[in-house]
Formats: sequence, structure tokens, C-alpha cells
Amino acid sequence: MKNNDMKEKLLQIMTEDEVKIDEPLSQYTYTKIGGNADYLLFPTTFEQLQQAYKIALLAEIPITILGNGSNVLIKDGGIRGAVFNLTKLANIRLEGDKVFAQSGAALIDTSRFALEQSLTGLEFACGIPGSIGGALYMNAGAYGGEIADVLESATVLTAEGEIISVQKEDLELGYRTSNIAKNNYVVIEAVFQLQAGSYDVIKAKMAELTYLRESKQPLEYPSCGSVFKRPPGYFAGKLIQDSNLQGTKIGGAQVSTKHAGFIVNVDNATANDYISLIKHVQKTVKENYDVNLETEVRIIGEDK
Repeated sequence: MKNNDMKEKLLQIMTEDEVKIDEPLSQYTYTKIGGNADYLLFPTTFEQLQQAYKIALLAEIPITILGNGSNVLIKDGGIRGAVFNLTKLANIRLEGDKVFAQSGAALIDTSRFALEQSLTGLEFACGIPGSIGGALYMNAGAYGGEIADVLESATVLTAEGEIISVQKEDLELGYRTSNIAKNNYVVIEAVFQLQAGSYDVIKAKMAELTYLRESKQPLEYPSCGSVFKRPPGYFAGKLIQDSNLQGTKIGGAQVSTKHAGFIVNVDNATANDYISLIKHVQKTVKENYDVNLETEVRIIGEDK
């Protein structure tokens, strides 16, 4: 998949630091897991992203979008083609009571930016360790709030490499889902419509939610966050806990003893360890409660 012609074309619009070949993706994921990318690209402007995307399209190689790697599990064989890491597209700005956040900006940083402007609406996001692009991709949410509550519109790159604006209604945002993957959109910026509020009240709410997160979640180990979606009428973590699966290990992956909805990397886990443990949890919960646990984490890449 790799060739010098492709690299030369990319280096006409990007620097050596922005084009990495055979790069281990474990350095860019919260699980600290993942094989190599053929090309790992770090665009710094929308125009550069668009140009590099079109180069990859013309070369007819696969394209994968990676945010900050918080809710993704990359397989041990890595990813073929071009992987776009959007973390350098991280600008956040204010226009009236609207916050404009580029896709690589951290959701946590965006919520803190809103706090500094005394704008309410993003408090729920103060502990979600994802990027803006990933947050829209899965309609991220926590503590009774979700992206759909505050999103007004988004700027996206289409499958053909064109930059367009889409309204929230056009993204079909549901519980941990959207049509972004189906449409092969690349989110490059989001617009959040917020409301004027009290700085002290917003700060207190964020402090409360941060405490809840830190006291309940296993933040001391690498993980991909909450592994499973909430099944209708149940809590995934409770089903896993009641199935006596907490502490269960396969290789270096373990069902967290602190929060059963998390699988943590306690000892140099591989993606295969993780996936095997996910399947074991799904099988056990199905046998015990006849409930199908769907994964919330995005699993991508190739087997080794």
C-alpha cells in the first residue's frame, strides 16, 4: 500500500512531522493498543486536510479518521492506507452565544471554554475524554446530557472531498449513533448553541460531575471508556457485575474491578485480548440474562 509517489505528493502540502510512515498507533489511543498505520497524517488546516484527503482518494487507498483515540480499539494488525489524526485541528472560538470547535479539540476543553464564557449546556461533557469529531460521530453523552441537546450544525468533508455545512437534523443523532459513518462524512468543525448562565453555577455542576466520574471510573489504567451501550431497561455495568465478571482477565485485559462497564489494560494487553474479553462478557451476559450487549467502542483495523 505504501509508495514513494504517494509520500512525495503528501510532502508537497505537509511537513515531514505531519506525514508518518509505518507509525505504531498504540501511541495515539487511550488503550495504548494498536498496530501500525501505513500513513499517519496530521493536517493542521481544513484546506490541508482536504488536499491530503483528495490525494488519498486519487491513490485509491483506504481512508480512516482518528480523533484522540479515546473510544476506539485498533486491532493488532494496524490499519492499511491513510489514517488522518485530526488532533492538530483543535481551535475553539466564540461568536455570540455559539461555540465553534474544530474536530480535534477535546470535548473536555470545549466544556471548559464554555465555562469561561459563562455559557451553559456543555456541563455534561466536562468528563468525556473524546474529541469533538468523535463526540458527533457517536452523539456522546453522560449524566443526562448529549451532543444532540446543544449541537446546531457541523462542517464536514464529504466522501468526494468537498467541504459542506450540515444542520443537526441532517445527522440523525440517536443514542450513541449518527449517520456520519453511513455518509462517510469527516467532521471538521461543530457549532454549539449555548445559553448565558452563571459562572459559579456552571463551575459547581462541572465539579460535581468530575467528582462522580473520578470516584467511579478506573482512570488509573488505560482503557477505551465505556465498552458497551446501555441495553434498553438495563445497565450494562450492573449486568456484568451481577454475572460475577469483575476482575476477569484474558491476557492483559481485565474487566475493571472499579466499574464493570470498563475493560482496562492492566498488563500490556493486545487488541486480541480485549476483543476476546468483550466476546466472553457478551456471551456470559446473554446466557445469564438473555440480554445482547452491543459495543459502544469502535473496533477498527486488521487482525495480525
